[in-house]
Amino acid sequence: MSHNLARMWFDDLPPNKPWTALWSGYVLCGCIGIRKVDGPCAACGDPRIKVEDATIVHAGREVRIPMAFAGAEGRNEDYVYLAMLEREWRRPEIEHNWLDGVPSSERPSPRAAIVILFWSYFETRVERLLRVGLRGVPTRLIDDTLSRYASVGARLDRLYRVLFDTTYARDLEDLGFGDIARFVATVQVWRNAFAHGQPRSIDDDLVTSVIENLQHEHEAWIAVFNRRVALLRAAPRGS
Repeated sequence: MSHNLARMWFDDLPPNKPWTALWSGYVLCGCIGIRKVDGPCAACGDPRIKVEDATIVHAGREVRIPMAFAGAEGRNEDYVYLAMLEREWRRPEIEHNWLDGVPSSERPSPRAAIVILFWSYFETRVERLLRVGLRGVPTRLIDDTLSRYASVGARLDRLYRVLFDTTYARDLEDLGFGDIARFVATVQVWRNAFAHGQPRSIDDDLVTSVIENLQHEHEAWIAVFNRRVALLRAAPRGS
């Protein structure tokens, strides 16, 4: 894969800032929506957070305690996936003994792992989104429901329809992220082809597309998450 690519989103990060910065500045709102500290919550409309350090008296002197916020990531693995994606992208390409005996026309990209990692990360965020729709349901029923719809394809379509009366792709389109809806569908098709005996389906172009769209896809997912939280809050109790 050539490194002489057009400028990408991570080129605009501060020097030495890792890709985990995609979560930087985002915090959890009290409504469980995801927001920026310096702006209103897209899920509940709560205005900008007033950032004020607290002051306590300890041992006869005043101690200032900086205000803290709950990070918007779902779990530590959110950072791990992004760090692994960055590592794989920046890792030098080594073609030595790369699938010896396999014709070059049948080999996947040397960085095919990027697509697999991205899709695994995406699947964890799909589950987090679905759990919003299952909020308030007993844990054993949540686990049973998710096990019945174990594949991400079933979750994005059938289970999403059951919970939200639409699809994830339609949510993206309604929010102006139609390009990301098409991107996700494309990655899903070729990732599935790779998993079912077509390794060449993950080529350099697909790898580059995943990296190019990583930030935009991240923002699109947050927008959908907040939409689902907002609609859940607005729904009549018991509906």
